[in-house]
Amino acid sequence: MKSLKLIGLALGASLSLSTAAFAEDITVAVAGPMTGGESAFGRQMKNGAEMAVADLNASGGLLGKKLMLDVEDDACDPKQARSVAEKIGSARIPFVAGHYCSSSSIPASEAYADGNVLEITPASTNPLFTERKLWNVARVCGRDDQQGQVAGDYIAKNFKGKNIAILNDKTTYGKGLADETKKALNKAGVTEKLYESYNKGDKDFNAIVSRLKLENIDLVYVGGYHQEAGLILRQMRDQGLKTILMAGDALADKEYASITGPAGEGTLFTFGPDPRKKPTAAAIVENLGYRQMHAWWRLQGLMDEIVGRRASWGTMTRQGFTSSSNSTEAAPDAVAEKVSA
Repeated sequence: MKSLKLIGLALGASLSLSTAAFAEDITVAVAGPMTGGESAFGRQMKNGAEMAVADLNASGGLLGKKLMLDVEDDACDPKQARSVAEKIGSARIPFVAGHYCSSSSIPASEAYADGNVLEITPASTNPLFTERKLWNVARVCGRDDQQGQVAGDYIAKNFKGKNIAILNDKTTYGKGLADETKKALNKAGVTEKLYESYNKGDKDFNAIVSRLKLENIDLVYVGGYHQEAGLILRQMRDQGLKTILMAGDALADKEYASITGPAGEGTLFTFGPDPRKKPTAAAIVENLGYRQMHAWWRLQGLMDEIVGRRASWGTMTRQGFTSSSNSTEAAPDAVAEKVSA
C-alpha cells in the first residue's frame, strides 16, 4: 500500500501543467450523485468539499491562489459519469474528489487519465477501480475485499449454525461486495442457504421476503444501497420476520433509519473506522457526516501535502506522472458496527 504522498506529487505536477494553475484561481472538482437515489451521499460529498475549500482559502489558499470548487452530478450513472469526466478534463481541472458509485468511478477514471486529472474517491469500494494500473486514481475508503472479509468472518463467528442468505442488487458495488462476503464466508466453512439478486430501484420485495421466511433465514446479507436495504428490512418486519439484516458501508447515512424507523435498530453494517471518533476531527464533527468528513479530509490532506512538497514535484507528461507505476490505496480497515436507536 503506497502513501498518498506520491499522489500529492502527481497532483502538484498536474497543477504545474494545467492552465488553471496560471489563472487567478485554481479550480478543483467534486463529482457524485447530486440527484437520483444516492443523492444523500452526493450532498455529503459536496458539503465536505465546500468546507474543505473554504478552510483552505481561509488559511491562504493553495500556492498563493484561491481555490474554486466545481460541482458535477453523475446521478450514479456510468454514461453520465464518463461525460462529467470528459467535461472536467476539457476544462483542465487538475483534481476531482469523486465519484461515489463504483460503476461511475471506473469508467470516469479512464477519461480522467486521458485528461490528466487526478481522481480520488471517498466511496468507490470495488477493487477494479485501483487495479488497472492507471496513474491517476486513489481511494480513501475500504475495498470490497476488505469489507467482505470482515463481514464473512463476523457472520461465521457470530452466526455459527444459523441459516444465512446473501442478496445483491446486480450493481458493480452491490454484487462485488456480496460476492466477496460469500467468498469469505465459504472459506470459513459456512455455506449460505440462499443467494438471490434483485434490481436496484425495486420497491416490492415481498417475493424475496417470502423466500427468506420459507428458508427460515436468521441473517440476510444485502450487497446494495440503503434505499432497497431499508425496504427489505421493513417488509421483513411486516411479514413477522425477526431476521437480522447486514450490509456494507452504503448504509452509513441517516436516510436508512428514516426508511426503516425503529425497525432498523440492530442492523449490522461494515465501514471504515468512524472519523468522528478522531480527536483531531472534533472541530468539524458537528457540521459533517461520515462521507462529508472523508471529502473534507481528502481535499484538505492532499492540498497540505502539495503545499509541503511542491519543491520536489516529479515530471508530469500528457502520458502521466513519470514516477508513478500503479494506483494508490489509502484505505482504512473495515469494521462491523450495529445500528442503535
